[in-house]
Amino acid sequence: MFRVSKNQIIWGGNYFAVEIGKDSQGWIVWDKQHAAQRTFADCELAWTSFDRATRIFRFMWDGMLQGNMKSKEKKIHPTQKPVALYNWILANYAAEGDIILDTHAGSASSLVACHRAGFRYVGFEIDRGYFEAARDRLEAATAQISMFGL
Repeated sequence: MFRVSKNQIIWGGNYFAVEIGKDSQGWIVWDKQHAAQRTFADCELAWTSFDRATRIFRFMWDGMLQGNMKSKEKKIHPTQKPVALYNWILANYAAEGDIILDTHAGSASSLVACHRAGFRYVGFEIDRGYFEAARDRLEAATAQISMFGL
């Protein structure tokens, strides 16, 4: 990734930083706002190459409960992130003209957000089942036409 990209945001960064021996000033914390004590993690960490302050994104992702129940996302991957998280990341970390690379596309949440925000993107997924589900999800998202130019 370092060879082909200018900046990186890597989920599971707490494990990644130890592996490569690189720390970051600009961590991203996704606070999942769990409704009750669960066995799942309360948050996820992303290592970034950005020299910025650590930032927190708060969005409920607690089993059947999601931050936007009117636009509830179908869960197709065990480590799926909400599109809203990637909307926030693109708004705060990407620049016009950037091409977004997701080497672990999973459910394609990042790619859906890129499409909606007008970014060019490339995504990879090694698991055939997840790839097919992500492809179908992305095709459905890109086929939607807005009558109002939104």
